[in-house]
Formats: sequence, structure tokens, C-alpha cells
Amino acid sequence: MIRHIVLFTWTEDATAEQQAAVTSELRKLPGLIPQLRSYTVGPDAGITQGNHDYAVVADFDSVDDFALYRDHPDHQAVIAQHIKPILATRAAVQLSL
Repeated sequence: MIRHIVLFTWTEDATAEQQAAVTSELRKLPGLIPQLRSYTVGPDAGITQGNHDYAVVADFDSVDDFALYRDHPDHQAVIAQHIKPILATRAAVQLSL
């Protein structure tokens, strides 16, 4: 199993509407990309200062399934249209479980 974890920090001028659109659009992906086994997305809970603003945690059966998700046109469209316009920083890791 592969677990993909991504952390985003938004730009200072990112609006609440833009941030909500990221969540709305990302939550559509499990219905479009069958390789997603588990998918959790959402803003930081605000418990600890200095955290990233947003996280995505996705599980896949294989590296090939992760690659299909990574390169999927619907996923790439969300990145291009909703994430990149408000993205300040990104960190990601893929774990083999």
C-alpha cells in the first residue's frame, strides 16, 4: 500500500471561497478515480501555530495506482484551477505501508 501525504500553505490573499473550492473539488476525486482506496482532505484544525494550512492523505494499493491518480486529468485540473492560484508552499511524501 502507498500513502500519499501533501501539505499546503496558502498565500496571504487566498480567500475563504477559494479555500473552500479546493475542498469541494478534491472531494469529487474519489468518484472519478477508482484507484483511491482512502481519501481525506481538509484544512488544519488550528490547534498548533505554524502548521500548514491544508492536508491531503490518500491511500493506494500500488505505486502504479498512485501514478494514475497523480497524472489523472481531473486531479491535474483541480491542481491547476484551484490549488496553484492560492499556493504558497507545498510538501509531499509517499510512504510504503
